[in-house]
Amino acid sequence: MAELPPPIQALLNPEIYPHRPQRVELVQTQSSFIFLTGEYVYKVKKPVNFGFLDYSTLEKRHTYCCREVELNARLCRDIYRGVAEVREKDGQYSIGGEGVVVEYAVDMRQLPRDRMMDTLLDEDKVTPDMVQRLAEVLSTFHREAATSPEISRYGGLDVITHNTKENFSQTDGYVGRSITAEQYRDIARYTRAFLRRKAVLFQRRIVEGRIRDCHGDLHTAHVCFTDDICIYDCIEFNERFRYSDVAADIAFLAMDIDYHGRQDVSEALLEAYSRHYGDADLPRLLNFYKCYRAYVRGKVTSFKLDDPLVPPAEKEESARIASRYFQLAHSYVLAEGRPLLILVGGLIGTGKTTVAEALAERGGFTLVSSDVVRKALVGIAPTDRRWESYEAGIYSPEYTERTYDELFRRAKEALSEGDSVILDASFKKASDRERAKALAEEVGAELWVVECTADEDTIRSRLEERARTQAVSDGRWDIFEDIRRGFEPIREVPQERHLTVNTARPLKEVLREVEERIARKLRGGRWLES
Repeated sequence: MAELPPPIQALLNPEIYPHRPQRVELVQTQSSFIFLTGEYVYKVKKPVNFGFLDYSTLEKRHTYCCREVELNARLCRDIYRGVAEVREKDGQYSIGGEGVVVEYAVDMRQLPRDRMMDTLLDEDKVTPDMVQRLAEVLSTFHREAATSPEISRYGGLDVITHNTKENFSQTDGYVGRSITAEQYRDIARYTRAFLRRKAVLFQRRIVEGRIRDCHGDLHTAHVCFTDDICIYDCIEFNERFRYSDVAADIAFLAMDIDYHGRQDVSEALLEAYSRHYGDADLPRLLNFYKCYRAYVRGKVTSFKLDDPLVPPAEKEESARIASRYFQLAHSYVLAEGRPLLILVGGLIGTGKTTVAEALAERGGFTLVSSDVVRKALVGIAPTDRRWESYEAGIYSPEYTERTYDELFRRAKEALSEGDSVILDASFKKASDRERAKALAEEVGAELWVVECTADEDTIRSRLEERARTQAVSDGRWDIFEDIRRGFEPIREVPQERHLTVNTARPLKEVLREVEERIARKLRGGRWLES
């Protein structure tokens, strides 16, 4: 541990404080020295620059001390007293005395430790009434918080993507120390996939005015239940972290309650908050933002591991806490389930492409079609007709093998990024289904087979109609029987993940059956919403 700077050492002396406390206790965060004196707290910002946080000069520390006092008055009235000056004269230090200003400190009343929410959670003293009151305070705060076109910009996909990339770049050095390689990989993959799938949802949040000047660091240690509810220590150093979706703010607190093992309290808070605030899209975002916030907590706690002023024992404890937060972030990824690889197959005319396209659109999946891939490989437009004989021309075994090679290459690329994938092809050969099974095992995806069927009259009618219109598929009735004879029974996946659906029914019924069947088996029991 490096030696503390002289002003910080001086602040450990009770004699320099105006109210002469009996003792002074020092607590460190990654960016502050916090002096607890019993009646008051003095918070001095460390001269650090993390890129996203810059306290490197005395002038900047003064600016951010003033900003902290101003912003925290929104949710914690009468606690923040102002900014104190730490002065030095002839080697002697004082608060508000004579001499040159060498440091600034946020001056606030000391809140009772036994009334902090993290302590109360651990002691099982958070009552339903307290949860209801907290939900009302936060919903009112979010409803009244400032918003503007400039603030809303921070809810854009580009800003959120930047924030998440910054998280991963800043934690790369902690892989193997406070986060495992598997956790790092899975969380990064899930995050990228979620952002790609939910672009429309993020834009809708901006249009609806959900991006507000929030708290930004809303975890349980910053909530105090006294006669009133005091929520303090918001983000003052970077508007990019405070200007956010209200869903990100409430998810932060819900995540930290989960961290304390009280999912029941977390769920009660979210239910009460949703009731008071009113936000239909909130459930679609909570898991993502919980994961994001847990990762941030793991990251900032890990920063202590490289702080020379933090004692070894405290670093060891910080590594343990950071690991728990990263583990929690990973649990939210696992709750979403592994990526899905869904084969939508069957005979020609059974509606494979219609079903595959609808499922992909509704679930936000990557869709790869064998008809499109096959024609792209031979350099023709998707709707160019090739009336080939059975297994001849571009439908020969050679071209079919090339088509499936490309199908699986694209699927692997998307699955490796965390996307779920639908492959639209006949999959009549067991060998191709075995390749799909091997791919799913390789990338950690869950394989499903949706086999489309229909009666012969329906199939013939569809194929005859297709021949009269512009279509990608070249399937026709005169080769139907050859294809049926060559279709090998599907035995490559467990029966519960092999769905046989009759597509002669309305498409809406088919989609409902598929989604309900898959949702029952998914972790969390939810079909992926678009």
